[in-house]
Amino acid sequence: MKKKEVFFSSVFITISYALWAALVLFLFIIDFSSKRWVIDTISIFQVINVNPYFDMVRLHNSGAAFSFLSDASGWQRWFFIVVGIAAISWFVSLLIDAIRSSSFLLAASLALIIAGALGNTWDRLFFGYVVDFLSFHYNEWRYPAFNAADTFISCGACLYICNAIKEHRAHSKRY
Repeated sequence: MKKKEVFFSSVFITISYALWAALVLFLFIIDFSSKRWVIDTISIFQVINVNPYFDMVRLHNSGAAFSFLSDASGWQRWFFIVVGIAAISWFVSLLIDAIRSSSFLLAASLALIIAGALGNTWDRLFFGYVVDFLSFHYNEWRYPAFNAADTFISCGACLYICNAIKEHRAHSKRY
């Protein structure tokens, strides 16, 4: 590679890092702001009926997904903080590799996952629990309440699976 090509390639990668970091920060701010609004507006356990299928409800989840380990004695807070920090670190390294290899779909999935993990880890670190407030239901059936960070993680996981399928198909066609 010529010096000029190396320069422009490194500038492009640096700009890409900044753009993906800005997306992660933007999503984190959405999650943080929505939880802050809920804390400032809705009392704990208060239910605000939005429509027949959706409520806003303020819940504090000291466990993981679907309140897993929420009734433990308190050790789970620090366990989930350590797991969150480890996961964020690992996903950031994967994001760096995805940016270097120009894999847009993989980078998008990882940015969503990182933003969601940051949001929930932040809550655990500073509150000791995760603020959940989105509650969907139909008749007597209720889906467990969740938040924006959980949505980012779920969407990121779906994109990650789509990327894996795309990569698998591309790899299968070569052989």
